[in-house]
Amino acid sequence: MINAWTPRPWLARSAALALVAFVTVFAALISLGPDALAQSSVRPPAGATQNAAPGQTPEGIFTGGQLPGNRNLDTSDSEMWRAVRQGIRGSVTIPDPNAAQLVQSEGDNWRAIRSGPLVRWSVYVLGGMVLLLLLFYLVRGRIRLDHGYAGRTVTRFGFVERFSHWLLAVSFIILALTGLNITFGKLFLPQAIGKSAFATLTYWGKISHNYVAFAFMLGLLLVFVLWVLENFPNRYDLKWIIKGGGMFTKGTHPPAKKFNAGQKIIFWLVILGGLSLALSGIALMFPFETALFAKTFAFINYFGADLPTDLTPLQEMQFATIWHAIVAVVMIAVILAHIYIGTLGMEGAFDAMGSGEVDENWAKEHHSVWAKELTSKGQAKAPAPAGTRAAPAE
Repeated sequence: MINAWTPRPWLARSAALALVAFVTVFAALISLGPDALAQSSVRPPAGATQNAAPGQTPEGIFTGGQLPGNRNLDTSDSEMWRAVRQGIRGSVTIPDPNAAQLVQSEGDNWRAIRSGPLVRWSVYVLGGMVLLLLLFYLVRGRIRLDHGYAGRTVTRFGFVERFSHWLLAVSFIILALTGLNITFGKLFLPQAIGKSAFATLTYWGKISHNYVAFAFMLGLLLVFVLWVLENFPNRYDLKWIIKGGGMFTKGTHPPAKKFNAGQKIIFWLVILGGLSLALSGIALMFPFETALFAKTFAFINYFGADLPTDLTPLQEMQFATIWHAIVAVVMIAVILAHIYIGTLGMEGAFDAMGSGEVDENWAKEHHSVWAKELTSKGQAKAPAPAGTRAAPAE
């Protein structure tokens, strides 16, 4: 008789402890508070700024509408600095035309968002997902096979499908870790491993982030081509959603084809989110070379919106960094749930992407319509050799 493999108790305890540790780190980040997160450690060197003399206003440093070098302007100080603050552009002889703009006020807004709300809400989203998965595991436990293992397997995914999945998965994990280091690393890693080690880690993380991104794009394209036809909605999806996929009630298994409604939602989130990450990432890798957001805003304006389309190259980069980070955080939260269900959360699920073979009972319980199609085609395999699975821990 072929018995089901179940994770050893130490594995479940270790996973739970890892989740708790992860939550603890995010809770520590939250405790820093918005003011602490928004502060910058960058300070100008001594003597790099000119301070007003006692009793003198900052505007009084330059009087009579004069700039350093005693260049006279036919305007008042307040009008001059207001124009500078609003982004007035001059002319330069160097190749970089962006240097003609002395002050770009949107940079202050970008810094405030990047160091404040973005960090804070990233903690809320990722920490909240980890807590939710931990709570689900403690309440629901592992979703087991109601009828045990049949000992006969069917092929769920071939080599090309598994290769494409793991190419996408591994590259995404590398991108997620290096990206999280950019967002959160500076808050605690310099104190933990030293500034020099943190600088080295971040430098090589940036390099790997740039190059691994192309592997991610390739994996995204392969997965889309291989599975797009099977991820369009069908008549079974609504029933699956109404019953919550059977994940909250034991013994409930709504019918599904090769991909159920939950997997289809994950698929389209990954495809659309991955495409958005790829486009904004390319804009960041080749700065000032694209007008991605200006074109996107112009397209949205066709539907009645009133978004600015005359974006400067610097504004394009600012939009790209913020949007790239927001989409990345949402994608990481989604993939955390996907990883949980595919490993610890559901018995037998990992086999689909591990060996590509799933037990016949697993196929019947979780993808009954697909399993019937395979049975009608005679694709169920012979029993696996004895001893390939350990006895279940009941």
